[in-house]
Amino acid sequence: MIKNIAKIIAIFIIGLVGGIFSEQILWPYLIEKPLFEKYELGDRPIFLTETILIQENTALVEAIEKAEKSVIGIKTQLKTGKTIEGSGLTITSDGLIVTLAELVPQGATFTFYVDGELTSFKVLKRELKENLALIKVEKENLSTVSFANIGEIKRGQRVFLSGIVFENKIPQRTANQGIIKRYNKDMIYTSIIDNLPGSSLFDIEGNVLGLNTVNKAGEIETISIGTIKQFAGF
Repeated sequence: MIKNIAKIIAIFIIGLVGGIFSEQILWPYLIEKPLFEKYELGDRPIFLTETILIQENTALVEAIEKAEKSVIGIKTQLKTGKTIEGSGLTITSDGLIVTLAELVPQGATFTFYVDGELTSFKVLKRELKENLALIKVEKENLSTVSFANIGEIKRGQRVFLSGIVFENKIPQRTANQGIIKRYNKDMIYTSIIDNLPGSSLFDIEGNVLGLNTVNKAGEIETISIGTIKQFAGF
């Protein structure tokens, strides 16, 4: 009887010691070996990655919702009868708008949509060389956004554009995202492919980086906010 009890106690002690050895010494040693690397038995960073992606997507949605309120729609009928469409950006709450000069050429007929509604306006100035125009719309308490610090932008930085398209003659908000490929003090080049002249480029926090143009090759080029501020007298 005593021998049986001794055996049971011995087995229990051996098992306990073996478990401690396995958990504290053997298992940590094995998972660090190259043989086990492909099974990712150690820490699993995938959970952290998924959390970061969810946070980034939420931040992007919130930034778009914030930024798009400052974007207005423009429809222009040229003397030739051709209609062109685009967007502009509200830069002051009392109705100062910046857009592309090509969207408001002299002699054309313009229609401005603020929050989807037709709004009376006045063209204050155009600068054909910089392809910028300053407009004053007759509306107060408009949504605006902060200007980004151009000196802090980086290649690979995540950005998005926000603009207006007309579907069945009704202005609709639209957005697209990408990264900054390269930049200089006057222009920003991104990975975004879209035909949205006059749309605005924003960083992930919803700060405006510039105004988008579409070149002859169909590529987006962004006039930097630094150039726009200088043009508008800010």
